[in-house]
Amino acid sequence: MSSQPPADPRGAIETVFRLESPRVIAAATRIVRDIGIAEELAQDALVAALEQWPRDGVPDNPGAWLVTTARRRAVDLVRRRENYARKLAEIGRDLETTVPAQEPADPDGIDDDLLRLVFTACHPVLSAEARTALTLRLLGGLSTAEIARAFLTPEPTVAQRIVRAKRTLATRNVAFEVPSGPDREARLGSVLDVIYLIFNEGYAATTGDDWLRPALCEDALRLARQLAALMPKEPEAHGLASLLEFQASRTASRTGPDGEPILLKDQNRRRWNRMLLARGVDALARADAVATGVPGPYVLQATIAACHAHAHTYEDTDWRAIATLYGLLAVRAPSPVVELNRAVAVSMADGPAPALEIVDALAAEPALRDYHLLPSVRGDLLARLGRTTEARTEFARAAALARNERERRLLRRRADSPTS
Repeated sequence: MSSQPPADPRGAIETVFRLESPRVIAAATRIVRDIGIAEELAQDALVAALEQWPRDGVPDNPGAWLVTTARRRAVDLVRRRENYARKLAEIGRDLETTVPAQEPADPDGIDDDLLRLVFTACHPVLSAEARTALTLRLLGGLSTAEIARAFLTPEPTVAQRIVRAKRTLATRNVAFEVPSGPDREARLGSVLDVIYLIFNEGYAATTGDDWLRPALCEDALRLARQLAALMPKEPEAHGLASLLEFQASRTASRTGPDGEPILLKDQNRRRWNRMLLARGVDALARADAVATGVPGPYVLQATIAACHAHAHTYEDTDWRAIATLYGLLAVRAPSPVVELNRAVAVSMADGPAPALEIVDALAAEPALRDYHLLPSVRGDLLARLGRTTEARTEFARAAALARNERERRLLRRRADSPTS
């Protein structure tokens, strides 16, 4: 244990738990085989930390402490169940060693509880929306409100999806495993989407005081790499890994000394991580090597990210190629957000006027009604067209919609000075 409790022990504990809860839940799920119960055991571990850490100090490895505590409680629960079912025939047996021995062998030798947790939460017995919401809750440690924001979906709807998803997995006895063969391929799309959403929440947090949540990015990147290794002939797995490598390479340049956001055009590209850029290039090459048809959404997005990576300056970017790629992406995976991104690329390739037409056509989209980046992009286009008063209004509206404090401050500054 550390020698002194932190000045704000409860805040420190809650921060640690938010970061470590996916591993805690995954470790408990491996023993009890029920995600809902495992989440309760993780909460029990949090309660134990709230009781002990303020008194004894934060452990040197708080994540391991939480995992160990949850595992012990899971083993106790299994022991009670076994004793009841077998009428005390198993009293004295060492469950810590017997429970893992009873687990089925993984056909691919994958020993990663987090990856098992993702595939379990993305089981086809759940709807696509429920799979993503549940995994963001369990693996990403996001609150229901944050998931609702990421989905652009009402919070009660997301809450109902999560509760029903856990109940369905329990009643259908879904195995805690990385599936093999056709079952694995059937779940791949949802798994890719979930990992991408988790990375995005770390890359640009929807709420809170910090714009970046590096732990989420690291978990998502690690899972993407493992998934690509697990499915070497799947171009979209390599495409996602490539995209996240490229995005993660910019992390050090995306915030200033005080944590304020730095937009892409203002970033110091010398601070981009060259190793991650190289990994992105390699992963994209692997995707191209195994591709057999039209590129998928993640390969297309990785190719867009590669265009940014190859440009020495913002002005050198091949915006026309990026606009074309976004056009292909809009056909392959149509969404209002993709169209908004296409508008940004069009504005750089052909000027703000045609881009503004694209953005104005999105104004009636229900999914973008409370999406702060819509007025933010529109404000930027208006500012470039010299329509300063209108730009101020759009940036102010974007700031009012933004949930992240850092992003809100940036948008307020743009409202004060739209042409800066």
